Amino acid sequence: MKASRLTPYLVGGLIAQRLLEVRHARSNERWAREHGAVEYGQGHYWTFFVLHPAWLLALLLEGRASRRAVNWPLVLLFLLLQPLRYLIMAQLGHYWNTKILIIPGGKRVETGVFRFLKHPNYTVVALELASAPLAVGAWRTALAFSLLNAALLLGVRIPAEEAALRDYDAAN
Repeated sequence: MKASRLTPYLVGGLIAQRLLEVRHARSNERWAREHGAVEYGQGHYWTFFVLHPAWLLALLLEGRASRRAVNWPLVLLFLLLQPLRYLIMAQLGHYWNTKILIIPGGKRVETGVFRFLKHPNYTVVALELASAPLAVGAWRTALAFSLLNAALLLGVRIPAEEAALRDYDAAN
């Protein structure tokens, strides 16, 4: 199968998935704020709402133009990441969010996948940002957005989360 034929279905599925996740995050945000959550990192939050739609658009455009065959092992990797993504969300429960929300009296999740990886959700997203485009021959998209995501996560997001958790730990 040509990658160009799979690409619109892949992107459509990703859009539906991401929209449902944003809806879920908003529900969790309401719960967190009802429990006194304080938000950190508001200044950089918008960058993820630019990065991910831009990634999807680039994936669609480059994947549709691809003359390569679908890379089925990478499709399989991408599909295997999805249950892990939802396991992480389930392990975080109400604490899962797209924002950095610290809830007074909340507990840091250190069981399940979090025993092995400090930021498993970011690991899954990083692998998705590479595997989905590579599965359909969109290597430029995989490279560019993997580098942008790494810069945002390592340079901004993870340090903001760690600072928020340090502030929380110091106050408790």
